Amino acid sequence: MQQSVRRRLSVPLGMRILLVALLALLVGAQPAFAQQDLGPDYVQTQFGPMGPAGRDLLEKVALAGLWEGPAGRMGLEKSANPKVQEAGRHLIDGHADLDRRTAVLARTFGVSLPTQPSEAQQGWLNEMTAAPARSPEFDRVFANRLRAAHGGVYKFLAAVRTGTRNTAIRDYAKVCMDTVLDHMTVLEATGMVDFNDTEAIPLALVAQPASITPTPPPIQVPQAAAQNFQQLQQQDDGDIPDGALGLGVLALVVAGLWFWTSGRSSRRPHP
Repeated sequence: MQQSVRRRLSVPLGMRILLVALLALLVGAQPAFAQQDLGPDYVQTQFGPMGPAGRDLLEKVALAGLWEGPAGRMGLEKSANPKVQEAGRHLIDGHADLDRRTAVLARTFGVSLPTQPSEAQQGWLNEMTAAPARSPEFDRVFANRLRAAHGGVYKFLAAVRTGTRNTAIRDYAKVCMDTVLDHMTVLEATGMVDFNDTEAIPLALVAQPASITPTPPPIQVPQAAAQNFQQLQQQDDGDIPDGALGLGVLALVVAGLWFWTSGRSSRRPHP
């Protein structure tokens, strides 16, 4: 009886070698899913690769808070315009929140943050300090310096948000973009922003193609080929990695060979 069971469960030597080789391939393919090495400037973290753009983002947002928070407080104290005062409140609240978020991420990723505003930022603060309190001059300096700065920061944030592979930086950039957009909106609502100053606020331009080339005529695709192409597109839209598909197929092959050899052994005549 035991000998009969051993015969039914036995697998030919060649088939066992094939199974071992396939399993070795299965194990060896796993490193293919490791994150791509993007170079010495990147560090792998639990949130994805952290690179120069992410570090620059944290530094620039911290730098913005060093002058926009004080500017917001001046807007509350020196302006008689309720809309300027409202913009000041948004600046104070928005950067208090961003400062907290920035400090947490800086500790997480080991990024050193600036502690003093830049020379240009200090110059803008000096302009606001020198402008007479409760005067249209102060309101104009406040609205135009802050609106111009926020426009440049927003473009920078969008570039980082678009290209980063780090999920924490991606979420942080999104919060920063929402905050900056809110500040731009309340600054524009003061009615003091000079949009004729195209140096401070450049005109929006539509990107032009590098060269004009004639559009090729459409290629007639047979209906069957078109259907196959649509099926491939639907498969691609599922976002299933090629490596995962290959491993899945390999696992099915191994399982099929195992069951086939087991069934074949069980059909052998028994004494």
